[in-house]
Amino acid sequence: MATSASAQLSKVVKRQYMELPQGDKVQAMYIWIDGTGEGLRCKTRTLDSEPKSIEDLPEWNFDGSSTYQSEGSNSDMYLIPSAMFRDPFRKDPNKLVLCEVLKYNRKPAETNPRHTCKKIMEMVDHQIPWFGMEQEYTILGTDGHPFGWPSNGFPGPQGPYYCGVGADKAYGRDIVEAHYKACLYAGVMICGTNAEVMPAQWEFQIGPCEGINMGDHLWVARFILHRVCEDFGVVASFDPKPIPGNWNGAGCHTNFSTKEMREDGGLKCIEECIDKLGKRHNYHIRAYDPKGGLDNARRLTGHHETSNIHEFSAGVANRGASIRIPRTVGQEKKGYFEDRRPSANCDPYAVTEALIRTCLLDEEGEEPVDY
Repeated sequence: MATSASAQLSKVVKRQYMELPQGDKVQAMYIWIDGTGEGLRCKTRTLDSEPKSIEDLPEWNFDGSSTYQSEGSNSDMYLIPSAMFRDPFRKDPNKLVLCEVLKYNRKPAETNPRHTCKKIMEMVDHQIPWFGMEQEYTILGTDGHPFGWPSNGFPGPQGPYYCGVGADKAYGRDIVEAHYKACLYAGVMICGTNAEVMPAQWEFQIGPCEGINMGDHLWVARFILHRVCEDFGVVASFDPKPIPGNWNGAGCHTNFSTKEMREDGGLKCIEECIDKLGKRHNYHIRAYDPKGGLDNARRLTGHHETSNIHEFSAGVANRGASIRIPRTVGQEKKGYFEDRRPSANCDPYAVTEALIRTCLLDEEGEEPVDY
């Protein structure tokens, strides 16, 4: 099993330094999405006192030419603090700070979808949109081979691994438990976790979150997962189809509701939204992975609990459909629906924005409206 060299360093030696007092100073780790739309970057600065709100955090900058976000001759980019969490690695009073990225002219970077997402969410905040996202991922060794798999072969076929228990069924639970506790400490709205269908594949759920908080909390949960895996010397992959063949891919099923859907008779509103989504399938496929649908094409085949990428479908309790209405929602005639199309490496800002545009702002056609 290939693990990183840094994972072999003594964590006991490190601990004696991490326990040193730091006076009144606070370490703030600024986190941002890089030019790939998938990767996360971070760096730390010292603050003179503990920040109580976002307003207490200074703007910062970084070299965008080293993160695929600018050219070298004009490389300074601005980091604008947008959401703050407790730091589970350095512990209180230290902070994790999720940032938006602005270009030299203070306009949003191309890979800063949070800016428009926030604007769209503010347009519909009176409808109280709630989201819950189910983030699937695969634990890999540093050689790209799934954690716990035979070095030159495959484990037994899928069947015993989903929500499995036991050393021969659950691969890498230590990482899952560490990540769960770290998210709870940080204040991330993590609401559950389980082993997935493919061995070494897991899922955690974030939500319910209102509006822009969905994207903020999922990105910070992803960052925490990457850091936990770094400590264990392994890699978390959000690739939507990490292993070709008869193995499940990885998605990020997105559950969505409004105040109207959650109230008595809300099923009518849910069905109206599904009708709108069916007329805008291609727009959503483009928004649901960072490569405009190319990543998802490997996953959405109509097999392994997925719908076909070229067809829109909906059904009660149907995990082979684009949109699933949970059975309890069908019975109670109110609640939420699940969009099963987003890929594991989707941008939650792009996904939630697309749902709002189509379902609540009644947009049509292949392109988003500019407000």
